[in-house]
Amino acid sequence: MSIRIYVPKDACAIACGADEVVEAIEAAALARKQPVEIVRTGSRGMLWLEPLVEVATPEGRIAYGPVEEGDVEGLFEAGFLTGATHALRIGKPEEHPFLAKQTRLTFARCGIIDPASYADYVAHGGYKGLERALALGPTEIIEEVKKSGLRGRGGAGFPTAIKWKTVADAQADRKYIVCNADEGDSGTFADRMIMEGDPFQLIEGMTIAGIAVGATKGFVYTRSEYPHAIWAMEKAIEAARAHGMLGVNIAGSQHSFDMEVRMGAGAYVCGEETALLDSLEGGRGTVRAKPPLPAHKGLFQKPTVINNVLSLVAVPHILADGAQKYADFGMGRSRGTMPVQIAGNVKFGGLFETAFGITLGELINDIGGGTASGRPVKAAQVGGPLGAYVPTWQFDLPFDYEAFAAKDALIGHGGIVVFDETADMVKMARFAMEFCSVESCGKCTPCRIGSTRGIEVIDRIVAGERREQNLVVLKDLCQTMKLGSLCALGGFTPYPVLSALTHFPEEFGDTPRRLEAAE
Repeated sequence: MSIRIYVPKDACAIACGADEVVEAIEAAALARKQPVEIVRTGSRGMLWLEPLVEVATPEGRIAYGPVEEGDVEGLFEAGFLTGATHALRIGKPEEHPFLAKQTRLTFARCGIIDPASYADYVAHGGYKGLERALALGPTEIIEEVKKSGLRGRGGAGFPTAIKWKTVADAQADRKYIVCNADEGDSGTFADRMIMEGDPFQLIEGMTIAGIAVGATKGFVYTRSEYPHAIWAMEKAIEAARAHGMLGVNIAGSQHSFDMEVRMGAGAYVCGEETALLDSLEGGRGTVRAKPPLPAHKGLFQKPTVINNVLSLVAVPHILADGAQKYADFGMGRSRGTMPVQIAGNVKFGGLFETAFGITLGELINDIGGGTASGRPVKAAQVGGPLGAYVPTWQFDLPFDYEAFAAKDALIGHGGIVVFDETADMVKMARFAMEFCSVESCGKCTPCRIGSTRGIEVIDRIVAGERREQNLVVLKDLCQTMKLGSLCALGGFTPYPVLSALTHFPEEFGDTPRRLEAAE
């Protein structure tokens, strides 16, 4: 009798040796003449335990991790194929505290299903959202999304239904759905995990969006650094098309929708929606002035919905289970769940999906276990390299768009990078300006020139040159960048700089020093 073993083929697991573990399992099973079926899944999101190997037993799946190639022989000898005790035994994954505390909606299938299997996706509730969407029709689909309170999960939290309604009302011979999967923020990996672990969910979400607004073509724009995600998406698109869920008359309906994956070259600015469109059209990624909005004139000057991966994969759940069930999670205007990515100097890094409202301190100290170094936490940067540094005395801040905005901070894509007491906040402020200077598309002066001047001013401050006057110049420069930049790259760069100045002013002290680049 063949025993089923689950091993992730997520990029993180592969980097940690998952492929070598699979080879070792196959060799050990062959030597014992024990038939095994190895299913390559996505990741569960407990990244400190990768590769996490699971075995199907009569009591359920039992996990072991982190498993190295050299551990496999010992696991077989201990009887792990029957879920036996071993030093690496985790037990049932869903009972692990890191997973048990979560509210998993968009990541419910990740690490469980074979991401390349259409049948597996359907068997675990896939395409129920599309089925209901086809029954409701375009107007009611948008109304459901509106009632759910879904907001963009990639940046400023703009209401998804408003964007869809604008495109639906636009008159054009063709419309597009563009998925922004250009996940460039530091400490973020949720988009990659979805594409590698549950790609059909993104296909379903984009298809529902296409029906809602009258679009017939979709593009997933992702980065060249995500080869495994690209492969998984393309395999899933082929399978969906073969089963009649993409193409003409999807699922036997009168609606048609098809899609493809496009790969960018990894420019950070192409995460901005209009620069993304330029790149998707084959040009250099340069930010466009708005208006016109992409909803009116987007890809190839046609009305275009541009949503982040996490926004689109929430849609099948909203349609399948009803808007109210989704809206029941969260707080204030932040409804539903947010896949939070915990990274940096943290003991238990990984993906933690939860309803809005959990505090930053809970996420870092209780869920993340504090720093990996064992030193006290100093600050956390939330929202990518352009997010504010939140000090420990603000860790009671609830994970909520408005609560963060009130503290001049950002949630962004939900990435948290933790720093311990050794972090040099002046270096981090300088890095923000340096990052902006390198990644700027160069179109607007505040971003292109302001970031370069910012580096120079910070260097003068730490060198002790007219410190007080240059601090005034730096703050004024930040305001100019915030208010005058064409897009969020220049507009958000002041957040880490000003937060470092505000919360750690003593580090911009009177003692002159030479500042090396942040590592």
